[in-house]
Order: sequence, then structure tokens, then C-alpha cells
Amino acid sequence: MAAGLPAQVWAADAAAPGTEAAAAAPADPAAPAAASDTGGDTLGEIVVSAERTNVTLQKAALSVTAVTNDTLKQSNITEITGLNGTVPGLSVAKSGGGERVISIRGIGSQTPENPSTQPGVSFHIDGVYVFNSIAANAAFIDVSQIEVLRGPQGTMYGQGSTGGTINVVSAQPDASKMSGSAEIGYGNYNAVKADATLNVPITDTLAVRGAIHRYRHDGYAHATDVAGTKKYDLDDADEWGGKLSIKWTPTDRVTVLLSTIQSKIDQNAAEQKNVLDPNTNPREVTQDYPGKTYIRTQLYYGVIKFDLGGATFSSITSYQKLHSKLSWDADGLNQELFSQVTNGSASYDHVALWEQNTTSWTQEYNLASNSQGPFRWIVGGVYLHSKNDNYINEYRANTGDGLDSALSQDTAYNDSAVKDLTYAELSSVTREAYAFYGQGSYDLTDKLTVTAGLRLNHDKYSGTSDSLSGGSYKYTSGTYLQPSTVEGSSTQKLTGKFALDYKLSPSNMVYASYTRGFKPGGINGTAAAGGSSATSFFGFSDGIKGSYKPEIVDSLEVGSKNRFFGDTLQINASAFYYFYKNMQFLEEDAVLFARGISNVPKAEIYGMELETDWKATSHLRFEGSVSLLHGEITSDYYALDPTKADAAQTAAGYGGTSGYYSNYYAATYARESARENIKGNKVPQMPSVQGSAAVSWTGEVGPGKLLARVQYIYRGKYNSRVFSNGDQDKTPAYSQVNLFANYDIGDTGFHVSATVTNLFDKAGVNSRFTDPYGSYQVFNTYIPPRQAIFSVGYAF
Repeated sequence: MAAGLPAQVWAADAAAPGTEAAAAAPADPAAPAAASDTGGDTLGEIVVSAERTNVTLQKAALSVTAVTNDTLKQSNITEITGLNGTVPGLSVAKSGGGERVISIRGIGSQTPENPSTQPGVSFHIDGVYVFNSIAANAAFIDVSQIEVLRGPQGTMYGQGSTGGTINVVSAQPDASKMSGSAEIGYGNYNAVKADATLNVPITDTLAVRGAIHRYRHDGYAHATDVAGTKKYDLDDADEWGGKLSIKWTPTDRVTVLLSTIQSKIDQNAAEQKNVLDPNTNPREVTQDYPGKTYIRTQLYYGVIKFDLGGATFSSITSYQKLHSKLSWDADGLNQELFSQVTNGSASYDHVALWEQNTTSWTQEYNLASNSQGPFRWIVGGVYLHSKNDNYINEYRANTGDGLDSALSQDTAYNDSAVKDLTYAELSSVTREAYAFYGQGSYDLTDKLTVTAGLRLNHDKYSGTSDSLSGGSYKYTSGTYLQPSTVEGSSTQKLTGKFALDYKLSPSNMVYASYTRGFKPGGINGTAAAGGSSATSFFGFSDGIKGSYKPEIVDSLEVGSKNRFFGDTLQINASAFYYFYKNMQFLEEDAVLFARGISNVPKAEIYGMELETDWKATSHLRFEGSVSLLHGEITSDYYALDPTKADAAQTAAGYGGTSGYYSNYYAATYARESARENIKGNKVPQMPSVQGSAAVSWTGEVGPGKLLARVQYIYRGKYNSRVFSNGDQDKTPAYSQVNLFANYDIGDTGFHVSATVTNLFDKAGVNSRFTDPYGSYQVFNTYIPPRQAIFSVGYAF
């Protein structure tokens, strides 16, 4: 099969794709990778590890998309943001610092830069849960495919998957033969992209597979006012990564897989262009602070499997470490411009440091049936433990240049530099969670199958915290930040699934399902300590509460999966309705710096999705997808937008932190007056229309085989926040065209390829981000400009 064909996928089980054995087998990341495309004029089968069991994509009674390694290469997708437009209903937006806000069908995370909350879309590597969203920025290394499960996955994946689950499936060691590949590419912006893999059988039961990855390019944008340089690169890349796996199969009943993935990102900050920037060039920003991004990710995991005859016992263990040091220009302007924006109350706002250190480990055990009979089942339990340490320094003032370095954590309370800080935080959040789950499927007839599952989730948070606001401190000895224990929180919820699927024919099926997902609640530290307008002497009923509620999504979905015309045309469709309860979002408080997490009581989301794949001839192939979504807040809730709160404070004559603290009571009431009912507003992070279309041609040309592909992507407009504050929150639509060509040179193992992404160099807005902290500035982040890469590779 030609390199680069989108149908090339890898099965995660030894059972033949498309058979009932494959549909029933437990998920096995330790199994050998095997191509499942049948070649010729028909579409091949794709095996996915949906719901912890391997099943062919067309037999899975849920909405799931598999993005193959070939598709990643053809679209130059090197990190998770590049998946925009490739999967129906998936939206990946850039946020402050190094975060990525992932949403599926409008459900994701509305609490940016908050390590005490969970995402709405869980992220996994080979089934191992990745705790910190910043770690998802790491390059995809030696990927077999990326599986995107849409809709709540509360049974198999638990809390934090109210919107869905993304699982990156790696290629695995193979003891049957030695193999390897190497590819290096060069492109504009001095881009260098290099990848290499090597699979070495040690014995007929032991194999080692290694992979390395290198990716760098100059900045797609630059800052114009950073001292000492005319062009300070932004949106550059400097990434290293590697993966090593060892697989041992001492008997035909035992498999042991040990893997590690290492990644380092060390580059300048991402571009965040203030919408008030007078420079109309989207790739130039008039900012004066040289932001940096450093992310070090380490993942170690092991999978041990025992075939007990009628069932397989699995043990999955992981240990994770993340170290990140981020800094960025929080105002996105130079001093003169920002001073005008703030009417002289501040001339800069810079985050000198947001440092995170996360250490996590997980342990999961499960037992899954091997039966090909009418009843298939899986039961299991999982334990997760994570500790996330945060240290933040922010400077905002109208004197000096704002280029002060971050203070060390052991800085003395009476150090004169402490007063220069606008905000500082030193906190540690420990999370413990455990869950027990079970799911079974029973064939009521040879055509009708019922599936039911339950999961009991328990989640607990505890930690310590201390913060500084306005440069003031309360200590007379010791360090300037002295964390103390904060009130913890725990959540216990039962989630589950019930589904029916009916086989109209061997190639056509329909299904209907009910699923429930949830995210745990938690504590607002400042409010819990009596520091918000609701918990202090103000007693405002709408202020930030001491705790916030768990978020729950109940989903009703119907769908159909179909093959026609001798497995040459595939059409998959689904429609769904969500009842969304207690949506967590980050809200401002009338008391300055007392912001926290609140709950929108009710929202409703509904939509339709369609995916098609047509192999018209042995040479010509058409692919396409589209999603139509609508979501609306359906309950009364009076929310406080930080932008409007700040405007009301300024209009009352109490602008800035000094104006606020010198008029504490009046300024608080002025801010509270900006509260508005958000009933009827759209659910954020949800494009109403999104889709893609691609056509490819494959055939013999001269001594080799040519693949040529054209892809069109459209991402519709959406609101970035629950406030729906006019143009501030409207992220505009964009479209882009990508080209790809690959030529396999006969049977030599060599190939050459060319990739052009964003052919027409559109400055599409990836996200419109309102910083919920600092000065509440509004930023555009952009998709990459036109990128052309020429590559040469060899595989054996």
C-alpha cells in the first residue's frame, strides 16, 4: 500500500479486523501493530480501542473518529491544535500561557489556567490518562492513530470526559521482524522536521522499538517593541521528543509492555495579538515583553496482560512528571499604548513566571471477557494520584519598565522587590481519585445487542495556598508567601451508559444510547476563606461561593454506520441532544482578585454529524465530514463579566488597583452593578458549522507510486465565553486549503513528499481569548501561515 494513504491504520489486536473476535477482544496496547487496509478498490477496516475494548470502527455503537498517522503527516499536524477541522465537533483553542482548551460538541473547559479543575475532554496516551493539559502540547511521537470519542464517556473513562475522550495510540514493538524508518524535511520559516523509528527483535519473544522526533521553525509572528531586537520571534518551535518501548511475550498467554515518552519544548511565547493593537498586520504585535515557553514532559507506563482462558486480566501502571516555566506579555501592547488603554493607571502587565510541577501516577486493573459468544463484558478499577505545584509572579504598574525577573520562592517578606509585584501565588493541589466500573453487551438476537455500564467515581482535592495582591503582604517574618492548608473537597458520582444497536445488514447498523458524564466540584480558596462578595460581610447572593458543584452531562444519541457498494462507500451519521447541568466557568467577583468558579445551572446542546469516505475507483478517493451544532444557556443566571466589572469600576472613578483599594466599598458596589443575566447566550467554544473535504488520487507513475491529496477545512464562528459580549467574544470563521503529494520510488524503500498547509496564507483566528486575570485584555491567536515542507524518507 502506498505511503500516506488515509486508510492505513494499525490494529491493536491480533484478531482479524472486521471479525467478531476483533469486536469483542479487550483493548491491548501491547499487541503487535498490523495494517488493516485491504488495498485494492475497497475501504479497509479500522480497529479502535473504544471503551477499553478493541472493535472495528463500523461496529462501535458510538461516535468515534480515528485520525491516522498518515493524515497527521499530510496535514503537517505536529501538536493537538492541528486537529481543528479534522474531526467533527472538535475544537482546540489556544489560551493563555501554554494551555490548549479542548472542546467536543461545545463541552470542554471554561476555567483556563486553573489546575484545581478538570478538563471536559480527557486526554490519554495508549489508554493512560494525562493529568495536565499543558502536556498535550508535546509533539505526537511514533503515532499509530489518534482516536476521538465524542460524547460523555463516563463509564470507561470516568470524570473529566463529559465532552469526550482523545486517545493517542502509539506504534508498538514487533518481535516478528526488524524494521525502521527515517524522514527529514525542510521548509519555509527555516522549518526542520525529522523523525526516525527502529524496531529490533531481540528474540522471538522480545522486541525493542525506539523513536525520536525533532521539530523547529522560526517564528510565524514577531513582536516589534522588545528591547534589543527589532523582531522578537513569537509562535516559533523548538521541540525534542523520544519514545522507547520494550515488549516481552514469554508465553502465548502473557504480554509485558514497558514504555517511556520524553518531550522537551524550549521556545519563545506564542503570539497573542491584542485586538486594540493599531498594527493591522496579524503576524506583528506591538508588545514589549519577551515571553518564553519551557515544557518538560516525562511519561512512564507499563501494561501487563494475562490470558486466563475465558477472560484477560490487565494491569496498567503509569508515572508522569511535568515541569513548565511560562512567561508572556499579559497586555500585548507597548507601554505607551497600554497606558492609553488604562487611562494612565498602568503602562504594562507582564506575567514574569507561571511555573508548574506536576507529579502523577495511576494504577488500573481490569478483567475482560475473551468470549465470542452472546455476552461480552469488562470490569475494572482505577486509582489516580496527582500533585500540582504552582508559582506565579505578575507585574503591573505605571512606573518602571516591567522587566523585573520573577522572585525566588524563598524571597524574604521585607524584601523591597516584593512591593513591585501585582500578584503572586504559591499553591499546591493534591488530587486523589478512584473508580470502579463495569460494562457488558448481550446479543438479544443475531441482530439486536444491548449494552449497559456503570461507574462509581470518587474524587478528592486537598492542598495549600497563599497569594499576594496589590503588592501588600501580612507577614512580619519568613518568606513573602507562606502557604497554609485550604479546605478540601470531595465528589462521589454514579455515571453510566445504556445503548441498543441493530444490524440492518452485515454492513449497516443503527444505534441509540443514553450516557452520563461528570466533572467533580471543588473549592474556591479565596471565597472559602471569606474573601468574596458572597462570603464576606457584603453577603451578595450572586458572588463567588466557597465551593462549586459537579458538572453533569446527560446525552441522548442516535446514529447509523454504513458501508455500500461492496465496501467502497462509507457513511456514518449521528444526532444528539445534551442536558447540561451546572456548567463550570470562571467568573469575576465584585471584590477585586476574588474571582472563582461558578456554575451555570442549565444549558442544552443539540446537533448532527456526518462522515463520509468513498473509494470511487482504485485511484480516486473522496473524504468529508461536517458537524452542525447549537447550544444555549436555558436557565437564569446573573454573571459578572470581568471586562464589564472593570469598566463599571472605572466609570465610577475608581479605576485600577489603587483606585479600587482607596475606595473599597464604593468600588465593590460599582463592580457588582455590572452583573447581567446570561440566559439565552450561546454555549461557548462550539462552532455552529465545521467540516472538511478531501480528494486524493493514487496510482503508478513511472517506476513508483504517486499519492496526491487536496484538503479543504472550514471552522465556523463561535463565542469564546459564556458572556457573549459582542465582538469581544465572537471568534470569526476561517477556512484553509492543504496540499500533499508523496512518491514512493519503486521498491527501494525511499519516498519523497511535499506538504503545503494553509495554501492561501489565511490569517484565520484560532481563538479570541479574553484573559480572565490581569488586565482582562482581549487577544486573537492565529492559525499558522502558509507552511511548505519538502521531505525525504526511507523505510525498511
